[in-house]
Amino acid sequence: MFIALVVLLLYSVIAHEVAHGWVAYLFGDDTARRYGRLTLNPASHIDLIGALMLFIVGFGWAKPVPVNYYNLKNSRFAIMSVALAGCTTNILIAVSAFFYCSLKR
Repeated sequence: MFIALVVLLLYSVIAHEVAHGWVAYLFGDDTARRYGRLTLNPASHIDLIGALMLFIVGFGWAKPVPVNYYNLKNSRFAIMSVALAGCTTNILIAVSAFFYCSLKR
């Protein structure tokens, strides 16, 4: 169970960062794509201290995805959307996990 939880947390952190980069890409900024950060491959996102904290205390982080806000089209809405993308991804993962666990009972 611990291994499953760690894998879920690890990919949740990675999905959070990829969501920022993907939304920025949709609004015209290809910085994350050029740096190879629009992938779910953990090697592209792992921060050593953040990963250790994830394993030790269950809370961690990944390397932030680079976003150049000057490349975004419709800048006010785009900046807000990029910022909310990570939180929205976390909420969707949590709701999905809740319903999955509820159905398993």
